[in-house]
Amino acid sequence: MTVPFPRLAARTRNFTLGQPRTPTVSGDGRRVVFLRSSSGTDRVHSLWVLDAETGVERCVADPRVLLPESDDIPAAERALRERRRESSAGIVAYACNDAGTVAVFALSGRLFRLDLLAGSDAEEVRTAGPVLDPRLDPAGRRIAYVTDGRLHVVDIDGSDACLAAEDDVTWGLPDFIAAEELGRFRGHWWSPDGTAVLAARVDESPVPVWHISDPADPARPATAVHYPHAGAPNAVVTLHVLTLGGGRVDVAWDRTGYEYLVTAGWPVAAAGPVLGVLSRDQRSSRVLVADPVTGETTTVETRCDEAFTQAVPGTPDVLADGRLLTGREARLYVDGGALTPPELYVRGVSGHLDGDLLVEGTAGEPECNHVWRVPVDGGAPERLTADHGYHSGRAGAETLLLVERSLDLPDARMTVHRDGSEWTVRSFAVAPPYAPRPVLARVTERRLPSAVLYPAGHRAGDPLPVLMDPYAGPHHQEVVAYRGAWLEPQWWADQGFAVVVVDGRGTPGISAEFERGVAGDLAGPVLTDQVDALRALAGEHPDLDLTRVAIRGWSFGGHLAALAVLLRPDVFHAAVAGAPVTDFALYDTAYTERYLGLPQENPEAYARSSAITFAAELTRPLMLIHGLADDNVVAAHTLRLSSALLAAGKAHEVLPLTGVTHMASDEVVAENLLVLQRDFLRRALRLTG
Repeated sequence: MTVPFPRLAARTRNFTLGQPRTPTVSGDGRRVVFLRSSSGTDRVHSLWVLDAETGVERCVADPRVLLPESDDIPAAERALRERRRESSAGIVAYACNDAGTVAVFALSGRLFRLDLLAGSDAEEVRTAGPVLDPRLDPAGRRIAYVTDGRLHVVDIDGSDACLAAEDDVTWGLPDFIAAEELGRFRGHWWSPDGTAVLAARVDESPVPVWHISDPADPARPATAVHYPHAGAPNAVVTLHVLTLGGGRVDVAWDRTGYEYLVTAGWPVAAAGPVLGVLSRDQRSSRVLVADPVTGETTTVETRCDEAFTQAVPGTPDVLADGRLLTGREARLYVDGGALTPPELYVRGVSGHLDGDLLVEGTAGEPECNHVWRVPVDGGAPERLTADHGYHSGRAGAETLLLVERSLDLPDARMTVHRDGSEWTVRSFAVAPPYAPRPVLARVTERRLPSAVLYPAGHRAGDPLPVLMDPYAGPHHQEVVAYRGAWLEPQWWADQGFAVVVVDGRGTPGISAEFERGVAGDLAGPVLTDQVDALRALAGEHPDLDLTRVAIRGWSFGGHLAALAVLLRPDVFHAAVAGAPVTDFALYDTAYTERYLGLPQENPEAYARSSAITFAAELTRPLMLIHGLADDNVVAAHTLRLSSALLAAGKAHEVLPLTGVTHMASDEVVAENLLVLQRDFLRRALRLTG
């Protein structure tokens, strides 16, 4: 019996289960550590090691063997997994020491340590409580971890010491904004000599308290969460050097002017901790070096922008020769001088390869991502990946690990290159039932990345209803050159639609200027780009029937879908808006204020970017979907829009998802969501057959 695509996609986590993931190359390049589940339908990930000299793989930690009966995940870890959009089970994260000889991980709140050279089994380490985010010191002897907001260090001899603890304050963890919006999922870092830990202290008491409830279970109390919505106070985040002997040094910087801690670390070649801080309006950022003895900081770089500044992931850092590596607006700089050319859009620094930088980025093809070797002495970047696709990489010494995704490959292919040998890491993923066929293009004078997908067997000359399926917001691309991104859109096409996907202004991959195109307005430019691209594509694809156009999206895409039928009913005839941001005053500080400023100072920007403002304009069918347990885009967004529509006498449909967060990861829910959306859109467009 053939399993329907919605069920198969849900069961396989969109065909990603069984793929190797989260790789680390040891410092000497001899080992590759990674996670992988046992099959394409198994959610439980184990820890594996590949010998880079022989290509032999071995499972070094199997959760079902270590804790066969346990699946109890502490609440704090569930929250951090939500920020990472992590829905797998078993070992979902691990950490190695600098040499890659020892690994540690938490499993159901319990701590395990594994000697990767000895070949022995993982050993449980006794701790003071449920473990979150364990990190090894450089020598691999001591483990820093967080339990109940307290930062501890445990030695392999079993001695455990609490370095920092306070009531109603967390130590060693990222704050909500750092993890959700700034890409910082860590809150503590070892010193290079292993005698101290740089730790973040987070005080959420100034942040408003919101309550997330489950109306389907009225006996269950609501969960109180500190949610920093636009215009509200942020958590107070500070940094401190904690010595193993009990000393504490407070790291000082101008927190009034720079309240966001974006990055932190303690590079081996640095004089002390290096941190990146950002102003509340995000127009000014600084890179600071801290004195670990006094806590005083020295500003080594300041950058400003009229719209907003954006750092490059993997920076700042200090090179082996002591020079400062920084990244801004998709370029790299060393001691202030440009290291990469303007035509190379740098997405991030992923490591070092025999003294050079390993960089991910694109040059002129936003649908692609390539791995580049960038000499630190300023030589020309060398592209290490050739095929048209989306590549990423890691490195250690002279060993290079590449992950290739393309339109020709059924799933991600991970290869390890060392001393002229190449090893392919096995994938156990389920093969998708078909190969999507997106037609990629750049359209309009803005050269918007776009794609069109047709149903299998479509005959030219047969007009098709159109389904626009965008995200089209900051931080995320949809139009990418790898097969996995198009499996669900192809399913929608096979339901009888011509599916159109467009990355408009605000999305990454083209230029910093393109991303700034939504500054001050998160409605007009993104909606205009969708309309203009649709009309341009219809000129090249005459079978697109512009009298029957639907749009669907999730999160920012849901925001766009709702606006589309409210503001442009002449173009869009039905919409499904999943977890939509309907009022940016209800969304978080860092994301919203980067584009719209403070609501107290720029209320007009919030009004024109809000679907609620235009609720009375609805004339087209609209379905709203929202998880009631969502702590990112809270359900109030959908409920307030629904109330405004009701007050205006506008019919609409609301699908509440009981117990579902921003990720609809439950297999049954994920499967049925696709089916229910399809049926709604077919009814709304009056499609038959």
